[in-house]
Amino acid sequence: MSKSKQGVQFKHRERRLSKSSMSDANYDSPNENRSPTRFNGAKNKSPARSSNGTSQEAIKEEERPGIQRTDTSMSGWATDNEDEKPQEKQLSDFEKKKQTFITRTLWTFVMIGIFFGSMFAGHIYIIIIVTAVQIISFKEVIAISNVPSRARSLRFTKTLNWYFLGTTMYFLYGESVIYYFKHIVLIDRVLLPFATHHRFISFMLYIMGFVFFVGSLQKGHYRFQFTQFAWTHMALYLIVVQAHFIMNNIFEGMIWFFLPVMLVITNDIFAYICGITFGRTQLIKLSPKKTVEGFVGAWICTILFGFLFTNLLMRSKYFICPVNDLGANIFTGLQCEPNPVFIPHTYRLQSYLPHYFVTKLTFTVTPMQFHILAMSTFASLIAPFGGFFASGLKRTFNIKDFGDSIPGHGGMTDRMDCQFIMGFFAFMYYQSFIAVYKASVGSVIEAAITGLTPEQQIDVVKGLTKHLYNQGVVGSRVVEYLAASLVPQPTSLT
Repeated sequence: MSKSKQGVQFKHRERRLSKSSMSDANYDSPNENRSPTRFNGAKNKSPARSSNGTSQEAIKEEERPGIQRTDTSMSGWATDNEDEKPQEKQLSDFEKKKQTFITRTLWTFVMIGIFFGSMFAGHIYIIIIVTAVQIISFKEVIAISNVPSRARSLRFTKTLNWYFLGTTMYFLYGESVIYYFKHIVLIDRVLLPFATHHRFISFMLYIMGFVFFVGSLQKGHYRFQFTQFAWTHMALYLIVVQAHFIMNNIFEGMIWFFLPVMLVITNDIFAYICGITFGRTQLIKLSPKKTVEGFVGAWICTILFGFLFTNLLMRSKYFICPVNDLGANIFTGLQCEPNPVFIPHTYRLQSYLPHYFVTKLTFTVTPMQFHILAMSTFASLIAPFGGFFASGLKRTFNIKDFGDSIPGHGGMTDRMDCQFIMGFFAFMYYQSFIAVYKASVGSVIEAAITGLTPEQQIDVVKGLTKHLYNQGVVGSRVVEYLAASLVPQPTSLT
C-alpha cells in the first residue's frame, strides 16, 4: 500500500490559491468547512510525501523557475497580510483608549459644571443633586444582588427595596426639615400633625414594610430573601443615612458641604500624582496601585490646599452662614452673625526660660485653620478606606464598576465611595467642636407647642407683647387688642 501511494501524482494541484481565488473558492463553495487543499475533490486523501516528509507538490513548486513563492500558512493559504492583523488590533485598542479618554474628560467637565452651577445657584439645587446621588448609588448597590432575584422570579423583591428606601428618606428628610424649619412647619395647620408625630408615622411605615416582607417569604427561598433583606438595610445605612448628614451640612452652611467634598477630591488627585511620581511601596492589597508614598504625599498636599480653600471660602457669607432662605444664591448672598471659628483670634506664646531668653510671641489666626487641619487629616488617612471598602465589595462580586451611570467613570458609587464617610465625619465634627447652640425662634415655638397648654401659650404671647411694649417696639393699642382678643375658646367635642 505504501509503495503504491508513493507513485500517485496530483496533477491538478499545481496551481496555488491566491487571495482572489481564495474568496471565490472558499466562500462560493457550498461546503464552508472544506479545506482549500482538498478543493480538487479528494476529500480524504492527503498529498503524497517524500521520504523526508516533504510533499511532492511542495517539491514541484520549489523546482519551478520564475515563480516567486509567498509565505503560506499550514493550510496552504497565502499569508502576505497576516502582519496587518496585530497592527489593526493595536490601532483598535488605541482608538478605544482615545475614545474612553475623551468621554471621561468630557464628563469630568460636565460634572464640574453641574456641581459648581448648582452650588452657586442656591442651596435647594445642591440638595437636589445630593438626593439624586443618593438614589442612584442605592440603585447601583442593590443591583448587585438583584440579579439572582430576577433569575428566581421572586415577587415583590424590588418593590420592597424601593419601599424601604422611600420610608428611610421620608424619616430622614422629615427630621431635617422639622429641625431647621420648625418655625415654618409648626405654625402651619396642615403640617403640624405630621411634624409632631413624624417619628411615629415613620416607624409605622417601616413596620408595614416589615410585615409585607414576612408575608412574601416563599418556601425554598428563605435564605436568599433574608440575604436580600440584610443587603437592603446595609445599603440604606452606608448610603442613605450618611448622605442624610451631608444634607444637614448644607443647612449648617455651604462651607461644611464644599470643604469635605473638595478635600476628598484633592486627596484623590494628589494620591495619584504622588503615586506615579515616586510611589514604590504597596499600601493595601485591595488596591494594588495605592502606595505608601502616594498616601503620605497626598496627606501633605491636602492639608496645604485645605488651608487655601478655607481662606477663600471664609470671605463669603454665602458659604459660612446657615440656611435661613432657600431662595438665596451666590449673588443675593446670606446675612448672619458669623460663627466664632471664622473670626480671627490672637494667640500669645510665652516661653518659660531664663529672663534673658523670655520672649513673647503673638500671632493672629482664625480657629477654623486648626479645624481644617483635623478635617484634612481625616480626608487623607481615613476617608480613603471607604474606597478600599468599595474595592473589596467589587472584588467579592467580581465586577469592575458598580454601574455605568457616568460615561467613562463607571457608576455613581465609584465616585462617591469616600464622600459618604467624609460627609458623615464633617457633620459629627461640626456638631461636637464648632456648632454654637443658641435659642432660636423655631426651638422656642417648638417648646411652647409641645410643652405648654393653649392657655399657657396665650400667657406667653401676652407676656412677650408687654415686653415688646416696654422696649418701645409695639404700641399700646397692640397690647390692648391682644389682651381683648386672646381669650381661650371652649373645646368642641363635635
